Amino acid sequence: MRLVTFSAGPAGDARAGVRVGHRVLDIEAASRVKGEPLPSSVRGLLAAGRGALSRVRALAKAAVTETGSFSHAMHEERAVRLLAPVPGALVVRDAPQPAIAGGPAIVFVIGSQARAVGRDEALEHVAGITLLLDLHGGPVVGPEIVTADEVGDPGDLSIAWSVNGALRARSNAAAAFDRFPALLEQSTRENAAEPGDLFAAAIPLLPAAAGEWPAARPGDVFECAIEGVATLRATVNGS
Repeated sequence: MRLVTFSAGPAGDARAGVRVGHRVLDIEAASRVKGEPLPSSVRGLLAAGRGALSRVRALAKAAVTETGSFSHAMHEERAVRLLAPVPGALVVRDAPQPAIAGGPAIVFVIGSQARAVGRDEALEHVAGITLLLDLHGGPVVGPEIVTADEVGDPGDLSIAWSVNGALRARSNAAAAFDRFPALLEQSTRENAAEPGDLFAAAIPLLPAAAGEWPAARPGDVFECAIEGVATLRATVNGS
């Protein structure tokens, strides 16, 4: 399942959605069809627990077979604006390795409160993953949260990092998954991690071509893709 935060129209509120093919289902609006409203934010959904996410899965399936009932809650993807998956979320970082302009991280999205968590139970608190690109002006996160049941074996997740369409590096998700438990353990010794918090583990990159890492320039397009899973694309602004 793929969770997003979106707005419909220039002045639209931020809403929690789930991808259904090339469309986005407004979760709160869809849930009212069954008479049991769900939260309208992704953070609220995560805080509501696994049962709420199970209901979202059921709604996504129902929206395919009962199209008339859910037409008011369905939006074409091209007609909405995707926002950060958890707007305003706390982002906890480990040290980038290496420190590269536009460098990527896998981001672990917390799904249940975690306090004084041991490394062996860290992944039990993860609702899913998303991506981060370090750009001038701050990190860009998105475009969606891929829930843990769709992630599979991290060693099989190939990662490609490109600048202006040119492949710059390859890696896989295994190293980030190895780093995350220590990051969560250290962070939760004093402060609890809450649903919707983001933990970014830098992805070690292996250069795909000779030459130095590029400096980020206004107009450059950076892209990080977990191949077959998700792609995050962002453009460096001119400020």
